[in-house]
Amino acid sequence: MKILVLMGSPNRKGSTSLLVSEFVRGARDAGHQAEVMDVCHMNIHPCTGCVRCGYEGPCVLKDDVEEIREEILSSDMVVFATPLYYYGMSAQLKTVVDRFCAYNSSLSARHLKSALLTVAWNSDDWTFEALESHYKTLVRYIGLKDMGMVLGYGCGSPAMTKRSPYPAEAYALGRGLMA
Repeated sequence: MKILVLMGSPNRKGSTSLLVSEFVRGARDAGHQAEVMDVCHMNIHPCTGCVRCGYEGPCVLKDDVEEIREEILSSDMVVFATPLYYYGMSAQLKTVVDRFCAYNSSLSARHLKSALLTVAWNSDDWTFEALESHYKTLVRYIGLKDMGMVLGYGCGSPAMTKRSPYPAEAYALGRGLMA
């Protein structure tokens, strides 16, 4: 299975990247091909809502989203990896998701598998409610098949994350994927 991880953390050595590394290691150990696209350090502009794409044509914005589009549409699974920023995904990852509208039908037709990897400093039981709801709505709307979520409560620093059970959970999620 070909897996694309959309890395939505601007901190390349942060807690989110720890989960991504473990997930990718697990997926590769299971025999899958896994690639990470660092969307925070790519040239990506926000959707303008012009709808000139007709929800399936080329986008008028000329940036790195075309590369992301090609990778997603040639994959079997997409993984959304993000730190929790004000109870949602990072703005950089959200910008990529907003641009899905230019190839919405193609995305839906792929019947991709998906997963969510996320971390937050906060460890209240309600910490991830809004992000979980958004992710589950994307799954439903696009017709993704959710393969799981790793919700890293209390992961405010890489040291905290390393001492938590969440890197092992991310590895197990990747390792447990079936083709």
